Amino acid sequence: MKDVRRQGTSSRINSPLLLVLLTVMFSVRVVAAVPDPVLQWIGIMNTTVLAGGTNPLATTRVVALVSGSMFDAVNGIDPRFAPLHVTTEAPASASQRAAAVQAAFVMLVKLYPAQSGALKAQRDASIAAIAAQESAASVTAGVQWGQRVASAFWGWRLSDGLSPEPPPFRGVESLAGTPAAVGAWRPTPPFNASGAAPQFASMTPWVIIRPSQFRLPPPLALSSAEYLADYNEVRTMGVFDGSGRSSDQSELALFWAGNTPLYWNRIALQIAAARSLTLSQNAHLFALMNVAIADAGIACWDSKYRYVFWRPITAIRDPGSVNSDAAWIPWLPGTPAHPEYPSGHSMVSGAAAFILSQKFGDSTAFTVTSDVRPGTRSFPSFSAAVAEIADARVFGGIHYRTSCARGNLLGQSVGHYVLVHAMR
Repeated sequence: MKDVRRQGTSSRINSPLLLVLLTVMFSVRVVAAVPDPVLQWIGIMNTTVLAGGTNPLATTRVVALVSGSMFDAVNGIDPRFAPLHVTTEAPASASQRAAAVQAAFVMLVKLYPAQSGALKAQRDASIAAIAAQESAASVTAGVQWGQRVASAFWGWRLSDGLSPEPPPFRGVESLAGTPAAVGAWRPTPPFNASGAAPQFASMTPWVIIRPSQFRLPPPLALSSAEYLADYNEVRTMGVFDGSGRSSDQSELALFWAGNTPLYWNRIALQIAAARSLTLSQNAHLFALMNVAIADAGIACWDSKYRYVFWRPITAIRDPGSVNSDAAWIPWLPGTPAHPEYPSGHSMVSGAAAFILSQKFGDSTAFTVTSDVRPGTRSFPSFSAAVAEIADARVFGGIHYRTSCARGNLLGQSVGHYVLVHAMR
């Protein structure tokens, strides 16, 4: 009887403890089921940018605005790093998750007012999920703080030089057919559009000191053996018909012809989710990568509009070029409307890959989707993807090999500077 009573007493003592443990475990599972708002809203940002038809250059600014404001909103409540812009003290009781959602929401609505209805529905769903786990006071304080941060970011970048738009840039169009036009950019067929966003060349950077801080050396001399090799490669490998491309080389050129910053945000989303990073770590990662992308875009445009180098279609059709071909057409439909040197795709990729390799190591395997082609492509490392992107621009018939190599180096230089000087 004595043993039976002892066992009964033990059961009565442990049952409440077991109930508490089960309750705690259940609560942990519920909280974990709520999506990380940084990852969730980076995904929403990607969808919003694509729906808005934003070009890759303008997207460099968008991704920095959204991820930068989310970072300062999250980090301001529980500081782990130096702020990017907002130094005001945040309410200690505010919800970091609610702050991240509100900051991203406010910024995206300012950038894409036509999508405000869909964005508000997504914002309300995100906040409702957070409110099911956190106190009403904390969520309200987080929303208010996220609003303040996003508004501060918006005011900061309103004077960055994006507006007003400068007069249309037509390069040496008026000098076509004269010696002064040789090697210089002018609008390209079939659209003959003016040079895109020349104001980016003089915009206020996010972290680097000035747009020209990492200005590249001039493009290859037209008389050099290196230029002739680049010219012949793109002439034979980038032509629409009769090229030496394999079917995979033709496909990879099409696969990578989408919005470059979004490719790298999708890559980072995949890796961050697989590594189970914390909210603060995710906010820091995406702010670093996207600010590096934004500053690399400004630095790239500085070099583009400093050297105004001609595109392959212009060079190959020029009667004075070696083996010229007046009917030459590139594999990719429509040459981008801005000077050739350096490659913007390679620049964005160099900056993004540098940040990601510093965080996770270069030999990180991943699979990426395209916003313009079906299917996926897989890589054993970030550098392997950067190399394929260079191939894609050459095989697409829109860039020379050297422009891709130097664009990558420019992106890496900017990425390194941002990593060392921002959000430490």
